[in-house]
Amino acid sequence: MVADENGSKRKRALKTLAKTAGVLSTVAFTTAGLPPAALAAKKAKEVVEVVETVDNTKKILAAGAGVIAAGASAVWFSSGGEKAQDFLEAEPYWDQSSVPVNVYKNKAPFTGKVVSTKRIVGPKATGETCHIVIDHKGDFPYWEGQSWGVIPPGTREKDGKPHAVRLYSIASSRYGDDMTGNTGSLCVRRATYWCPELQADDPAKKGICSNFLCDTGPGSEVTMTGPAGKVMLMPEEDPKTDYIMVATGTGIAPFRGFIRRLFFEKTPAAKAYKGQAWLFLGVANSDALLYDDEFQEAKANYPDNFRLDYALSREQENKSGGKMYIQDKVEEYSDEIFNKLENGAHMYFCGLKGMMPGIQDMLAGVCKSKGIDYDEWIKGLKKAKQWHVEVY
Repeated sequence: MVADENGSKRKRALKTLAKTAGVLSTVAFTTAGLPPAALAAKKAKEVVEVVETVDNTKKILAAGAGVIAAGASAVWFSSGGEKAQDFLEAEPYWDQSSVPVNVYKNKAPFTGKVVSTKRIVGPKATGETCHIVIDHKGDFPYWEGQSWGVIPPGTREKDGKPHAVRLYSIASSRYGDDMTGNTGSLCVRRATYWCPELQADDPAKKGICSNFLCDTGPGSEVTMTGPAGKVMLMPEEDPKTDYIMVATGTGIAPFRGFIRRLFFEKTPAAKAYKGQAWLFLGVANSDALLYDDEFQEAKANYPDNFRLDYALSREQENKSGGKMYIQDKVEEYSDEIFNKLENGAHMYFCGLKGMMPGIQDMLAGVCKSKGIDYDEWIKGLKKAKQWHVEVY
């Protein structure tokens, strides 16, 4: 009789476990109106209670219930449910004392695996630019504004030594494009050399690392160092801080990370932010614009907090009738930018160093019109850590 009762309870328990598995399936595959993971946890608890007097079954199902409840939570959170991006934050979130720096070095690098490599410019763009997502399994944390070092495979022809590290600004937030904290992204332009004599690209002079990265595919291994740098970090203690970001080409990378953190993710920084992030991007033409869909979405959703200006050198003219370069576009707002800096804004530059003289001359002109010593003024910005430069 006892055996029959235990057998009956075991059958009922297994039926309940099947129902619980059904809850998990619902969580995993329903695309709208997803139930909370708590429902799966509740059902899992019922499984254990049903088999309270059947020791062996209890152990089996208790373990199964834990797996189901955990699985439901994982699916629910990774499906873009109620999970906030707050699990990689400092305490408090703006405290930069724990920023990781040079965790992996040349002699003991990290090996990441490529998830995807995608061309992200149109057919009329000047050159090829790729967005590369790399899986680091959560073992290579970084903050927005930092860089990864990449060591291309092979050796140098001149001496047979390993190639040197190339630094690339990280183009995602610390949570990665999938917001799991397990990936990071790079924005890489394929470096080629046009030989006027051959009237073709000379493969002997192509960029070794950029071509390696742009040629990777899912599963390709990438040898990495870093994360490097602190100069481009966002100061987040005052949520009213304005950010002025100036980029040329792939210099957009760190700013994409900023914008995703502030306007796309459920981060503490995003929840608190009340300032204005103003992005200037200079490229050759419309086909060469990078991440424009994301920036337009941020602009539409946060018109008071995100501002966007493009300089398209082959499609726009500056006030003198010449090509519109990034320094020309920034100059159109010289007084406004000066006033923002005077009120504590942080200004960032990433990309070609050729943009700097024009922008500095513009600010020097504003200072002169106001009777201010430019050298002293810019020194004050740097002392206050409002001036962030990473150009090449």
